Amino acid sequence: MGLCLSTTRVSGSSSNAAAAAAMRQGASDQNHNNNKPNGAQDGKKDRGRRKKQSSGGVIPCGKKTDFGYAKDFDRRYTIGKLLGHGQFGYTYVATDRTTGDRVAVKRIEKNKMVLPVAVEDVKREVKILQALTGHENVVQFHNAFEDESYVFIVMELCEGGELLDRILAKKDSRYTEKDAAVVVRQMLKVAAECHLHGLVHRDMKPENFLFKSKKENSPLKATDFGLSDFIRPGRKFQDIVGSAYYVAPEVLKRKSGPESDVWSIGVITYILLCGRRPFWDKTEDGIFKEVLRKKPDFRRKPWPTISESAKDFVKKLLVKDPRARLTAAQALSHPWVREGGDASEIPIDISVLHNMRQFVKYNRFKQFALRALASTLDEDELADLKDQFDAIDVDKNGYISLEEMKQALAKDLPWKLKESRVLEILQAIDTNTDGSVDFHEFVAATLHVHQLEEHNSEKWFQRSQVAFEKFDIDKDGFITPEELRMHTGLRGSIDPLLEEADIDMDGRISLSEFRRLLRTASMSSKFMT
Repeated sequence: MGLCLSTTRVSGSSSNAAAAAAMRQGASDQNHNNNKPNGAQDGKKDRGRRKKQSSGGVIPCGKKTDFGYAKDFDRRYTIGKLLGHGQFGYTYVATDRTTGDRVAVKRIEKNKMVLPVAVEDVKREVKILQALTGHENVVQFHNAFEDESYVFIVMELCEGGELLDRILAKKDSRYTEKDAAVVVRQMLKVAAECHLHGLVHRDMKPENFLFKSKKENSPLKATDFGLSDFIRPGRKFQDIVGSAYYVAPEVLKRKSGPESDVWSIGVITYILLCGRRPFWDKTEDGIFKEVLRKKPDFRRKPWPTISESAKDFVKKLLVKDPRARLTAAQALSHPWVREGGDASEIPIDISVLHNMRQFVKYNRFKQFALRALASTLDEDELADLKDQFDAIDVDKNGYISLEEMKQALAKDLPWKLKESRVLEILQAIDTNTDGSVDFHEFVAATLHVHQLEEHNSEKWFQRSQVAFEKFDIDKDGFITPEELRMHTGLRGSIDPLLEEADIDMDGRISLSEFRRLLRTASMSSKFMT
């Protein structure tokens, strides 16, 4: 269900306009090098949508439901011209009778809400808009109304056209790197905000981003949250929804979460930079096979002329393993998208908060192993974690206090941690027991181990070996209980600490067992407890 429609379309050449129509209808693919549309089938928007069922003479659920919304729409607004329509209703320009402000109004027929699930869809969409309103890159929600026949959703009117139209209006249907980074930064901010609310957009694509105005520097607004949904901690979505060209591999495997939004933004970034889709076939099934098996092509023109930083950014968003993919907040710290941006704009990363919650559950050996690995990383590798540390360190004194940690963890809205739990987390991270967390302690608790291995496997093997050798004092290739005691200063029996890592149960830890222990530090979902 689209909640904010453009009143105008940005038009380019006639061939580009034809291509735009074809892309929207899902009937062709645009070859942006020669501007000749080629035959292709676009992905169906909602593969996982519930099938329509006839009412069989029963009064529709929508007619029987009091949504609890205001009842005075006609007194407040005057409806104007039609903007567009969808399965359940129409969207109009409307005017506020008091202020004269123009808004967009989606009018949904209650008669068409046959089943309870249709009623829940409308309620959920309003709830999502309420949760995100106030964010500069989300269409603003004003209010919801109802009468006997309709539900009215009133929101910001965007008149600058779709992102898709602006892409097609560009020379060779592609953006400059600088302009693309500005667009991508805004999309990532939306994704990061959604994820902090425990929300996944699930259908990020150029058609679902509108410009506020026709100005070249107009802000971009996310719209159409019809496929969006809240995800509970520890759960994954099992349905297949979205648009074929932008769907993530894990969606097709029916095990998706917030990481799928970042994949979709990676696909959009690829298109912005080169004017082509990274995964293409004549059929939907063919597209899905490409998404699951193929890597994007970075050899064809214009990729040889595009910066290495831009290519590195896109590659890290289009990682097929969602555990190794950058999060939205991490991506905002990447040098390519960061350039010209403000560090203060980078939101708290849900994966950082997740890793801190997990760290307290690890046994002492795993905690020590992560600290040893953290000590091997250089400044560039820690850039995104430095941004996160600075975002949590509100008073900028170089330390995270209990109150600052409590405020940060509270921003991950699906989680409700008691203060005693927050204190337990801080104490687990606080190695020197001074009551606060410094940057080095923070890094050990928030490392993304799977990303280290995915992004540079050779460096991962080197770093993990260096970390191992900090424990292997006699350099015989094994960590013994006595060496662990000497390194950590722990008293009492050491054997229980070795149990998790000692796979072959020989009473000592090999390098391969040590690496396996490190990998398990980030094997669980970002939304698990």
